[in-house]
Amino acid sequence: MIYTLTLNPAIDYRLNTGRISYGETNRALSEELSFGGKGINVSKVLKNLGIESKALGFCAGFTGKALISHLDEYGIENDFVELCGGNTRINLKLCDGQNCETEINACGPKVTECEKNILFDKIKNSVTDGDTLILSGSVPIGMDGETYADVIELVKEKNIRIVVDAQGELLLNTLRHKPFLVKPNLSELCGIVGKDLSTPDEIADGAKRLRALGAKNVLVSLGADGALLADEKGNVTSVAACKGRVANTVGAGDSMVAGFVAGAHKGYEYALRLANACGGATAFSVGLATKEAVEKLMNNRSV
Repeated sequence: MIYTLTLNPAIDYRLNTGRISYGETNRALSEELSFGGKGINVSKVLKNLGIESKALGFCAGFTGKALISHLDEYGIENDFVELCGGNTRINLKLCDGQNCETEINACGPKVTECEKNILFDKIKNSVTDGDTLILSGSVPIGMDGETYADVIELVKEKNIRIVVDAQGELLLNTLRHKPFLVKPNLSELCGIVGKDLSTPDEIADGAKRLRALGAKNVLVSLGADGALLADEKGNVTSVAACKGRVANTVGAGDSMVAGFVAGAHKGYEYALRLANACGGATAFSVGLATKEAVEKLMNNRSV
């Protein structure tokens, strides 16, 4: 079984505004509402590819109830801990009509020590040998940069694959546990290594540095420049970005994680291609990647 963990899920509210005049009243030209958070996005893309997963995490308030109803309707098995206070966050995405998107992400509700322990017990009792556990995204108030490392400690005696898609300390602190895959984007990789990386060789060296710190495989999403994989066999492989018109960047990185996990059993070169196609299919769509769109890109056809 594949488990996704989303500790700070969100409802993304995307407003297409045209030109924004700050300090004045602006009216949206159109709007979209999507339920997600990084791990949930992974579960949804896996579902679109015909692969089952179970979503775990926290939810809160009326927005949390709406999120769980959405997962149920989508057919994704889930077991979230409902928090006593606050609401699952709403993230605002402003698109000015010129492929420029401004995000305002809420911080989310506070998690108590008791609520954290309830979720940790669920993880410890659910995940078993042969499973994959995907740790994605930010953590809510009340949790810190050791959170994902603490989660891995819960299951370290089991033979499972750990995937981490997070920023800064959340990712760095997991490396000592030798996760199967980490997936920074270029900006995140630069932040981790402490310098700008611009050339292919520099990016490859940055990915290798994460491998040296413990990650078995490092998948770097490069946006318009495609993706790069430094794998546990010592190979560095790059793929060019898929061709198409960008419509939506939300969830593209999560889609890459789903694609890599879905394709890893066929080898890392195939997994990289599938990850790249899943990321592209999401970027070229209003919603998340569909199986049909991914297959078109895998066959080098436009979506």
